[in-house]
Amino acid sequence: MPNALALTIRVVVIAVGLWVATLIVPGIGIGADTTASGIGTLLGVALIFGIVNAVLKPLIKVVGCPFYVLTLGLIGLVVNALLFLLVGAIADGVGLPFEVSGFGAAFFGAIVVGIISFVLHVVIPDRYDER
Repeated sequence: MPNALALTIRVVVIAVGLWVATLIVPGIGIGADTTASGIGTLLGVALIFGIVNAVLKPLIKVVGCPFYVLTLGLIGLVVNALLFLLVGAIADGVGLPFEVSGFGAAFFGAIVVGIISFVLHVVIPDRYDER
């Protein structure tokens, strides 16, 4: 089980990725009024994102293994986009002002969050980020 610092770093890294996605992907936005509420929204959505990916993604990979093999892994992009849409719906359901307007926005948003998370995890020393 990861320690609290590693978990906090993961949530913050995802929140930064979500923030970048809101800046460059049309159709993804935060409806927060203040900077503090925007940061809180991003952290809340990042926590939801982490939980959804930790719980559903392994199940989907096991069940959809033949599709991953058949499409040489490209179905993973579609799965990530659908999970991103699900995160947006869950965030809306719990009252967080986070909007994902459609599949295209979710598709590119998931790619942006993935790239930003990868880059930040490379930069962060392993002693802090226990993956």
